[in-house]
Amino acid sequence: MKMSRIAAVGTVAASAVLVLSAPAFAHVSVSPEGAAAKGGYATVNFKVPNEMDDAATNKLEVSFPGDHPLASVMTQPVPGWTAKVTKSKLDKPLEIHGKKIDEAVTKVTWTADGKGIQPGTFQKFPVSMGQLPTDADALVFKAIQTYDNKEVVRWIEPQQKGQEEPEHPAPTLQLTAASDDHHGGGAASDDAKSDAKSHAKAESAAADSSDSSDTTARVLGIVGIVVGAAGVAFGVVATRRRVTG
Repeated sequence: MKMSRIAAVGTVAASAVLVLSAPAFAHVSVSPEGAAAKGGYATVNFKVPNEMDDAATNKLEVSFPGDHPLASVMTQPVPGWTAKVTKSKLDKPLEIHGKKIDEAVTKVTWTADGKGIQPGTFQKFPVSMGQLPTDADALVFKAIQTYDNKEVVRWIEPQQKGQEEPEHPAPTLQLTAASDDHHGGGAASDDAKSDAKSHAKAESAAADSSDSSDTTARVLGIVGIVVGAAGVAFGVVATRRRVTG
């Protein structure tokens, strides 16, 4: 009897732990594809899970950091969703690649055209952004998740250093050390380098082929001249022999 009670208590306790720990794995988050290097550009994914059993997520609003404005933000098309990018004027213009930028993206809103994010599923929303700041270790984005039953979840609480994760943490993008090429994305950079090497090899091969062709043409040209001269000389000698004879 006692063993049954102990087992029952253990089962309830384990269930409680699972229920309490579930939100930690189900919040809206942001992560880079490759690296998000300071001073560079990166492609990131906003991952949005559905935490409800009887409603679908049909809208996501992501507010971009005002203390580190991003001038370049592009969304990747997501089937079944429409993206809207909102820009605002900057109090202090940015200088990027020698050009002054007086506005930056302040918010991106995705709205479902169809069923949205169904219970038990998640959706990724890819965004290309830059130029990432050089004077920050992380970027904090505030996200608002709306369900089709009108319920709204605000993922806007910043993570305080040395404290437990808040109930509704704001998506936070960790930045890595600045790279030499300032383009971010390790995999993409490797592909670009590979393409560049292949292109260089192709040009080198073409140049070698061209040089070889030019050399062959020169040799044939010289041989042709020599043969032509020999033919002329032979003709002259033959004519003289006829005249003499």
